[in-house]
Amino acid sequence: MHGPTGISQRNPILSIFFILCMAFIGFIIIGPIVGFLFSLPFYEGTLMEFSEKITTPTQYPELRLPVLIMQGFATLVGLILIPGLYLYAMERTNPLLLVSKKAPAVLALVATLATIAFMGTNSVFIEWNTNFIFPDFLKDFGAWAREREDLAAELTKFFTTFNTTGDLVLGLVVIALLPAIGEELVFRGMLQPEFYRLSGNHHTAIWISAFIFSAFHMQFFGLVPRMLLGALFGYLYVWSGNLWMPMIAHFVNNSFSVLMIYLFQKGIIPIDMESAEAAPWPVVIGFTLAFTALMYYFYTHSKTQNPNQA
Repeated sequence: MHGPTGISQRNPILSIFFILCMAFIGFIIIGPIVGFLFSLPFYEGTLMEFSEKITTPTQYPELRLPVLIMQGFATLVGLILIPGLYLYAMERTNPLLLVSKKAPAVLALVATLATIAFMGTNSVFIEWNTNFIFPDFLKDFGAWAREREDLAAELTKFFTTFNTTGDLVLGLVVIALLPAIGEELVFRGMLQPEFYRLSGNHHTAIWISAFIFSAFHMQFFGLVPRMLLGALFGYLYVWSGNLWMPMIAHFVNNSFSVLMIYLFQKGIIPIDMESAEAAPWPVVIGFTLAFTALMYYFYTHSKTQNPNQA
């Protein structure tokens, strides 16, 4: 199987540790602090009021723009700029080299269609995982996880209430574009190759990275479908050897959902993308067959362009 083999010469366990620490500190601490500072001009009240309200932002509609700005900077700083600086300073690698290859139009189109088709397949896992019941010995964790999930659902609804076209564009940037670049740079471009160096097996590297990618979101009632999505991105990267492929697929997944939510809010379509209900079985089967065919084409076409691929 063809694919990137790593960015570091140090012990892969040490590299993985550094990358995870860097992503956590950047996205959870430094990025939000920078975002908080940049969002201040967009709030008319006092700093003290803003600091208090930001702990429960969904109760204050006027915080939607500042919170979106904070989220955008958390991703931009934490998962793009800091990882880029890490690559340059720690690994002596130009981060732009990871995206220096052109994205073949045919593969980009196939990756786009496969990602959309996978939504039908993944809807089954979304419904199952949403309704998962933890055993009694994990009931406390289950209650905490459900609380986290409900909060995430509130924030998602808060972020995706689009009153204007400008709201939609900002939502696409914060929810789709920046995560597609930042999360794929960290989890597929940096972390996955290090797991391959550690294990010597691309499948192992893909699935471990996908699990960490999903766990990073701290939404355990969406852990499995997001892990499957991460695995899809991982295979697109390994088969093509091109980081643009998972970035494009990630952007398509997020932006398609955002656009569908917007169209549903406008009453243009009857499909509610925020519903956890699985698609009808005929739709699931049809989408799964289409997804399988598209991924097979992606693999074989990538192999013709990368003769060294196994």
